[in-house]
Amino acid sequence: MNKAPLALSLILFAGLVIVVIITASTFPEPKRVATGDTIKSLREKGKQALLFNKSKGYNTDFCILIDLSRHSGLKRFYLWDFKKDTIALSALVSHGCGKMPWSATWSKDKATLSNTDGSHCSSGGKYRLGKRGYSNWGININYQLHGLEKTNSNALKRQIVLHSWEKIPDEEVFPLGTPEGWGCPAISNQVLKSIDPKLRLSKKPVLMWIYN
Repeated sequence: MNKAPLALSLILFAGLVIVVIITASTFPEPKRVATGDTIKSLREKGKQALLFNKSKGYNTDFCILIDLSRHSGLKRFYLWDFKKDTIALSALVSHGCGKMPWSATWSKDKATLSNTDGSHCSSGGKYRLGKRGYSNWGININYQLHGLEKTNSNALKRQIVLHSWEKIPDEEVFPLGTPEGWGCPAISNQVLKSIDPKLRLSKKPVLMWIYN
């Protein structure tokens, strides 16, 4: 038996394994939610949000934090529990497609923010959740979003609302992205079903804070 082809095959296989290991260490998967720096960052945002809510008479039991600095295929929508100082729920959430095609994922690595009407981008800043209404999307429920800062002051004019969308998965899809809309923070049908009772029954305004 000629051992040369076998030896060559073993060398090629070993080389392939080395390449895979190097590639994995060079391009590590982003950290998952509720670990390390992510939870630390959320707690800091939570503290700031609580101070804001107390000063404005908003809900001091919970708020919504959306971290658009994260890859869209990872959970970055957080229902933050002020009492327990932790995440009550985390989920995928869409951002605006901008100049890219609607419902695609071209900007999954980095969301572009804009307050300009017609930009099809998400807008950063603090929002007050407003009237619960009918949506043509998802489970047919939406919440108006009142922009509280210069960076999101056109939210009502742009018809930016919180709603569900059947295209949004329930679980993380990284390295794929979450489908992008025209600027609304859209979540899965199941997630909106989960949080709708809390939003609907809140006696005080609820804060949503989008940032990157």
